[in-house]
Amino acid sequence: MTTDITTAKAMRHLRKTAIVLTTAVALTGSGAAAAAAETPLGTGAYGTSGSGPTMRDVARLVLAAGAPGYVARIDDGRRVSATAAGVADRATGRPLTARDQFEIGSNTKTFTAVLALQLIDRRQLQLDAPIEKYLPGLVPNGRNITVRMLLSHTSGLFSYTADADFFASVNANPQHVHTEQELLDVAFRHEPNFAPGKGWSYSNTNYTVLGVLLRKLTGKSLPVLVQQRITGPLGLKHTYFADPRATNTGVGYAHGYSVRFAGPEPIYTDISNRPLGGFAGAAGAIISTPGELSRFFSSLLSGELISPRQLKEMKTTVALPETFGKGGYGLGLMRIDSPCGSVWGHGGDTLGHHSTAVTTGNGRRSAVSNTTANLGDGTPNEGVNRFIQVVTAADTVTICHMLGRSAPGEVIKALHGGSMTTS
Repeated sequence: MTTDITTAKAMRHLRKTAIVLTTAVALTGSGAAAAAAETPLGTGAYGTSGSGPTMRDVARLVLAAGAPGYVARIDDGRRVSATAAGVADRATGRPLTARDQFEIGSNTKTFTAVLALQLIDRRQLQLDAPIEKYLPGLVPNGRNITVRMLLSHTSGLFSYTADADFFASVNANPQHVHTEQELLDVAFRHEPNFAPGKGWSYSNTNYTVLGVLLRKLTGKSLPVLVQQRITGPLGLKHTYFADPRATNTGVGYAHGYSVRFAGPEPIYTDISNRPLGGFAGAAGAIISTPGELSRFFSSLLSGELISPRQLKEMKTTVALPETFGKGGYGLGLMRIDSPCGSVWGHGGDTLGHHSTAVTTGNGRRSAVSNTTANLGDGTPNEGVNRFIQVVTAADTVTICHMLGRSAPGEVIKALHGGSMTTS
């Protein structure tokens, strides 16, 4: 869950990187080889854009920042390439591949938004109707909070993941499967961040409410809706809603790790057996692969999943706060104004993954990256700062590669930890 799922302090750091679509990964410390393999898919290998780093360079540098594995898949409109580095499982040393499944975190929100907009196309839901009309009594002040406000994060509802004790309770009882009502109870103990429609704040609570709404209007669970209305029609065989854990892991599954930089060496906790669906739900519980997540976003932006009218609504944005970078947030979809040009997509954080997915406005170019680690403690120190710095720079370089442009010198400098020298 960008999101979208780590400690509250780490979430504040990585929420910013997820909104501007950044990515990070690093060295395992397990003794496994950390070589980066750049593999051509389809018509040929992906070349270096201008004088900037290749994706192999990016992979090596993010591996050096502290996470077990990194993968990036880039379609520049002419050819597709994939770069994979590190391991998918620290216990076995199995190499990470570009086809492994992973937790996509808050990229799930775009799936949830598509399901809601499909209901609007079917005249089963109204975008500007109050949520009270459909879920009476569930949401405080629901008469003044519309479906649009939930989708665009302008409702003002407090995010349950921002509760100071939430992740402490998750880590204390990691196998507990939260109900939607439990998550909403955490959120509604807090006052709203602002009056409905009077601001913008990223809130996983908004999408938890939308999950309840989708089930109420259709009589179907989110795993069934995702399969019947998105993954089935698109032929996505390895993308599904974790209910509540990742079980359909196919030929390869990328473990996720919570990483702490409290001592001389990073400390890793494998969180792959956690019930993602039980605390991320409609806000962040989908499992996918780089290729299938790319297919989803490209299909959406090219008009395959919703009507032109609803796609226009989805791309109608409100400005992001300066702390979240340049761009805007629409209905479960972000516009990112990168140094190399504007792109559309989302980002996602879970306890052990940080991922991004972007595409051009017509869906013809796309880039998906996944880091198999996330911060278990965001208290600033050299390791944490380095992790965040590389996260931000790596994703910008990935976007630039997708667009066929060179990343600015300051971005390349940040990728190298302040040095312009290639490793």
